[in-house]
Amino acid sequence: MRLAINLILSLGMLALCTWLVWPDAAERANLHVVVSGLRWADVAPYLAGYLVLQIAVHLFRSLRWNYLLAPLGVRVPAGPLLAISSVGFMAILALPARLGEFVRPGLLRKGGYTSASAALGTVAVERIVDGLVISLVVFAAFFALRGSNAPDWMMPTAYAALGVFAAALAFLVFAMWRPEPTVRFCLRLTLLPRFAPRLAGAIEHRLLDMIRGFAALGHGKSLFLFLIWSVAYWGINGFSMWLLALAFHLPLSLVGAYATMGLLGVGIALPNSPGLVGQFQWFTLHGLSLYIGFDVSGGDHSLLYAQALAYAIALHLLQVVWYVAMGAIGLATPWVSFHDLWTARTPAGDSAAAGAAELPRATVETSR
Repeated sequence: MRLAINLILSLGMLALCTWLVWPDAAERANLHVVVSGLRWADVAPYLAGYLVLQIAVHLFRSLRWNYLLAPLGVRVPAGPLLAISSVGFMAILALPARLGEFVRPGLLRKGGYTSASAALGTVAVERIVDGLVISLVVFAAFFALRGSNAPDWMMPTAYAALGVFAAALAFLVFAMWRPEPTVRFCLRLTLLPRFAPRLAGAIEHRLLDMIRGFAALGHGKSLFLFLIWSVAYWGINGFSMWLLALAFHLPLSLVGAYATMGLLGVGIALPNSPGLVGQFQWFTLHGLSLYIGFDVSGGDHSLLYAQALAYAIALHLLQVVWYVAMGAIGLATPWVSFHDLWTARTPAGDSAAAGAAELPRATVETSR
């Protein structure tokens, strides 16, 4: 039933976003003009620069996880961490409704490092910190653009994104301070203890185990280093988007590239369509529309809109190819297998892994 619900939501998002960005005949004609006018000699330097920057983005995004795992007494060598992260990022892209977020914690559990629930707690911290970073970028950029000519959706989107991730951060802080009362209060808000007490008890147990993964919030050095790596990750990511925009002759400023990156990051944090198809392009176009002057909501048939759409499609294609390729390389290493990937989709089997996680690291490493 859970899988069916996730698939329905995911396919619904796919249908909606594809319908929103599907070009009509005039837009397809303009898109053909833009694509046919691109010359490989002009595009290649920007594409090469973009791919080089993606290597740095991937390394920063993968290796920073160790700073969240360190307060749990976990230290994953660079090779296994890159393999696990690469496969996990591929799963986030491929699996519907953000189910791929369970893969990295599951793979860490299968490696004998810690329980999947505790590792999932570190992923929750990672997602919330990332959400706050990009929400602050979006809020600052949109606040600077506010005015009578700004679209109606702009500032409500900025306030909503900032509010959601700020509330999530408040949950993390209270969960670290008073874990059991915080979890029970949140569960009471869902009414689960009244209508499904056994399910509520199981969720409470998992959440309390997951809160172990919030330990980095109370470990100043680890949290500071994670934030530094995160700022570098997002900084390089936004710069790479601006660099690729030059290949499509888009008059996009560096600030506009970061704002577009932030809005895209907020948008794909929602339950995702398979491969982010449609969803990725829709949010990218809305970010670009604020800075290069076309009307995305009214069906703009200009060449500028076609340039932006071609850019959004190319950016999405490059991201898909990159993460699938990195995931395939991760699966080819001795640290991750297809069987590991399949069984790591849900954080099952935590009880045994949690017991292993309590052993000294030397014992765990010997068993591996």
